[in-house]
Amino acid sequence: MKKTMNIILVFILMNSCIKNHTLNNFAIITQSNGKQKIKEIAPVNNSSSDIEIKLDPSIRYQQMDGFGYTLTGGSAMHIFNMDSMSQDSLLQSLFDSENGILKISYLRLSLGASDLDSHPWSYNDLSSDQEDLKMLNFSLNKDTLYLLPILKKIKHLNPHIKLMASPWSAPTWMKSNNDSRGGELLKKYYSSYALYFLKYLKAMEKEGIKIDAITIQNEPHHPANNPSMYMSAEDQTNFIANHLGPLFEAHQIDTKIIIWDHNADEYDYPLKVLSDSKASSYIDGTAFHLYAGSISSLSIVHDAFPSKNIYFTEQWTGGPGNFKEDFRWHFEQLMIGAPNNWSKIVLEWNLTNDALYEPHTDRGGCTTCLGAITIDNHKITKNPSYYVMAHTAPFVKPGAYRIHSTQLKNLPNTAYKNKDGSISLLVYNSALKSQTISVVGLTEVFSYHIPAQSALSVNFY
Repeated sequence: MKKTMNIILVFILMNSCIKNHTLNNFAIITQSNGKQKIKEIAPVNNSSSDIEIKLDPSIRYQQMDGFGYTLTGGSAMHIFNMDSMSQDSLLQSLFDSENGILKISYLRLSLGASDLDSHPWSYNDLSSDQEDLKMLNFSLNKDTLYLLPILKKIKHLNPHIKLMASPWSAPTWMKSNNDSRGGELLKKYYSSYALYFLKYLKAMEKEGIKIDAITIQNEPHHPANNPSMYMSAEDQTNFIANHLGPLFEAHQIDTKIIIWDHNADEYDYPLKVLSDSKASSYIDGTAFHLYAGSISSLSIVHDAFPSKNIYFTEQWTGGPGNFKEDFRWHFEQLMIGAPNNWSKIVLEWNLTNDALYEPHTDRGGCTTCLGAITIDNHKITKNPSYYVMAHTAPFVKPGAYRIHSTQLKNLPNTAYKNKDGSISLLVYNSALKSQTISVVGLTEVFSYHIPAQSALSVNFY
């Protein structure tokens, strides 16, 4: 109980620090060497710098949907198994949009099992000699164990949180190899699989859960995961154009359809799908991961199809983790780099794990995926992606517009205007020495001292 109360006290003190400032700006820094984490700092008094970052709120880019994590089945299980006081404290600190610390505004769910469930499963599991074309046996039963109880508590804390759902595989009886791992969706089941998506959205809606967006297939070019399924660009085009899109249209489903959901090196895949006019008419945008390729590839797809949105949906931290390298890379490449290349969201993989990185599936499940938080016998340890999110989600509120900011060598940055009129700036000092910057373009000039290889996040009110 003493450990639990200490955890609660830390959350309360951190939240009080963030909420009760009296300046017309609020700034925190985190050093990649870990010496200072989420430390509140003040502007440098009577100081100006030759290094200026100019903000121009009149130049607007994409509107942001939010920042967050994937809530895997394993993540939900760990949170569900906490004692009630610890669980409530943790959920409030993560999700409460008013009094929380992280103020997470977006979650990705697995549509069926992901590789961070204890075993592969779908919402309609049958033997290989059976089929259910009309989805009469569809059931959310497995989600009722952990995911839905936790998700409903999250929705109570933040009714406006947005949710994306991604399948790792179709039910095995629909696949060419009758296996949860690899294989392809048989064309004779395209209409049934589209109905599978529809049944999921309707069933979640009955539970009070609105799914804002779905991706067609998690990592369609990675059939070695468990579960997983290969899907070519041609097949994804066919499935959307002739089955899923028309079905959603017929049932007036406004859930967004998002394609690809894989690495930035194969940006030709979404370009092929979006080039099909029929499929494209149903598609909202493209999702990316960054296990390969360059974050700038997101802009290639945006520039080719500027009316289509860009989403960054997954990036892991490998356990046991290296705070210096993980914090630096994730903050610079994802929290700054992805929005600067038009992404409307940035999601980390995944929310929680235990000390042994369990659960995970066999034959391909991730055995070293480090969550933002490790839950070990009710003890909470905050990992790199927690601190990355603490520098982002509380500062960039849903509905914010990315605005123009001067890009400088060794000082990558991104800026936003929130709906409440506040301005946010995220900066990473990648240099090996400290730097003092001046933020100009607002009604006042503010200067900040940023230690070497450190992140600065600031809100101007």
